[in-house]
Amino acid sequence: MKNFKLIIVLVFAASLASCGDKRTPQLQYMPDMYESIPYDADAENGLLGKPVNSKPVAGTIPRGGHPAYDIADTNEGYEKAKTTLKSPFAKSAENLENGKKMYAIYCATCHGTKGDGNGYLSQADKFLGIPNYKDRDITEGSIYHVLIHGKNLMGSHSSQLTYKERWQIVQYVEVLRTNLLK
Repeated sequence: MKNFKLIIVLVFAASLASCGDKRTPQLQYMPDMYESIPYDADAENGLLGKPVNSKPVAGTIPRGGHPAYDIADTNEGYEKAKTTLKSPFAKSAENLENGKKMYAIYCATCHGTKGDGNGYLSQADKFLGIPNYKDRDITEGSIYHVLIHGKNLMGSHSSQLTYKERWQIVQYVEVLRTNLLK
């Protein structure tokens, strides 16, 4: 019975101790668990003042990736892409077929199924002045550049399309342009 009374007293004392004043901070055994310290490992001094080389080496390509697109979103960048950028993929029926599918999803609503600038949004007077591929001096590099950065009212499609899908659309747009020029 004596042990039972001792246990009751200990439980009561522990209850009182645990129900302390909520307005004052209690003891924290591991404060980093409650309030994390943000570290920027890629900062100039690295983590805790020790330089960290976590950035990729210039000119490298991540595994399963593709080269980074480093042409600036400027008029000079557009001209550079227009003259220097070439498709890394060979023209094939498979690429053209997928390019046609992607074009129908992302481009035809504005540019039209034939590339004549007479898509649904143009017919509904939502956007006026959508370019006709026939009237424009474009190359595969300039088309790709516009898909990446956008131009005028057209926004960037780089987040919606993969690297390969962008180039497939470029190939399909070139086919549409050739058909318009005939």
